[in-house]
Amino acid sequence: MLSQKARYALRAMLHLATQPKDEPQQIAGIADASNVPRKFLEQILLELKKRGLVHSLRGRSGGYRLGRATKEISFAEIIRSIDGPLALSPCASATAYRRCEDCTDETTCAIRKSLIDVRNSTAKILEQHSLADALADRRKIRPAA
Repeated sequence: MLSQKARYALRAMLHLATQPKDEPQQIAGIADASNVPRKFLEQILLELKKRGLVHSLRGRSGGYRLGRATKEISFAEIIRSIDGPLALSPCASATAYRRCEDCTDETTCAIRKSLIDVRNSTAKILEQHSLADALADRRKIRPAA
């Protein structure tokens, strides 16, 4: 299940994606626009910064901006930055594999096979869906004024 923290990260990244690249956004503005608690957002932005998804600028006119173009940042990358692997079980993870403690035979485990299929399908969709795609989807959904 997607954590609330990952939802907040997605909202903040979508907000940053709508802002001019050369205008860093201050945390208070991002928090207000994204409806994310400010203290929580500070932690999230630090994690996203470590992964290169956002850049920060210090000083009076500093703030945060996207680290790459919107078409180069996938939902999968944002979610993995905050929640870790997409797999529902460690034995189904492609990036953080760990054998289940109670597993008797991994090669014949029907549960593992199903969870790998779920992980693969989920990853495929989330890796193909970028911030740019989400913004385009948002424009299609909004009714004409």
